[in-house]
Amino acid sequence: QVQLVESGGGLVQPGGSVRLSCAASGSITRFNAMGWSRQAPGKQRELVATITNGGTTNYADSVKGRFTISRDNARNTVYLQMNSLKPEDTAVYYCTSYGPFGDYWGQGTQVTVSS
Repeated sequence: QVQLVESGGGLVQPGGSVRLSCAASGSITRFNAMGWSRQAPGKQRELVATITNGGTTNYADSVKGRFTISRDNARNTVYLQMNSLKPEDTAVYYCTSYGPFGDYWGQGTQVTVSS
């Protein structure tokens, strides 16, 4: 069974930065890719960023140039560095593992961008 535990969320001012972490139960190299998505109140879940086992990354247009996804295979952890945060980045952020036997989600961590 896959367990993903997110951490690092909280309240941050506009223009600020925060780093989210996602710790997996076991090796993350067994998955095809890892990713982060988010869901704001009243909105659909949005894919934010993904990273493959080979290190290829993809980002939503709304976060390109501000967010960076990375992985540490030795620590079984995926990160999301979020810079130049905007109020519209406020959401619950979820970590996801993709394949090969299904996708798994963490419980989410709240990020609130407000002055």
